[in-house]
Amino acid sequence: MTFDSTTISMMARGIWETVYMTLVSSAIAYLIGIPLGIILVVTDKGGIRPMPVFQKILGLFINLLRSIPFIILLIMVIPITEVIAGTLIGSKAIIPPLVFAAAPYIARMVESSFKEVDAGVIEAAKSMGATTGQIVWKVLLPEARPSLLVGAAISVTTILGYSAMAGFVGGGGLGAIAINYGYYRYEIDTMAVTVALLVIVVQIIQETFMKASRISDKRVR
Repeated sequence: MTFDSTTISMMARGIWETVYMTLVSSAIAYLIGIPLGIILVVTDKGGIRPMPVFQKILGLFINLLRSIPFIILLIMVIPITEVIAGTLIGSKAIIPPLVFAAAPYIARMVESSFKEVDAGVIEAAKSMGATTGQIVWKVLLPEARPSLLVGAAISVTTILGYSAMAGFVGGGGLGAIAINYGYYRYEIDTMAVTVALLVIVVQIIQETFMKASRISDKRVR
């Protein structure tokens, strides 16, 4: 492997495409996953507004989506991807399947974070006449923030891992470089460099969210 301007440009583009796919799909997935997680917690049997039947149906639907391997999901949502992205090739085309794969996972992470909140705090808010919306926004979200940020570190790095697999179906990013050059052309050094870059990106994301979690955790002040 020769580190000429073409190779450096290719790697830089791969990093950008990987970060772009990961951050955009993560943001959209969180816009979907957080409300789903809130609904799962609020409508649980012991929740603020218990709706056990609805909660079980929603939970089953989320679990069904979570159980589909990402590479299969990529193929299943091709018609939806084509409508949303207008293409089936490149980093833009990978965002819809990434969102479909990540949103259910994030919903469960959010649910788990909210369930860590002390029930006494919620009961105190109820006793003061707080509405469901007030409990969610002024109690659950602030109290669960450190756990949510830890969950975000796990979720975003998982999405990054999914984005690397997208190289098998024409997606861009470092995963595509590793597959096209390292796997198909047997350029092991190219694969090693892309893997090292992926590890660095993962570490940056992980440390960023973990530091944010520590800062927001009132217990460590």
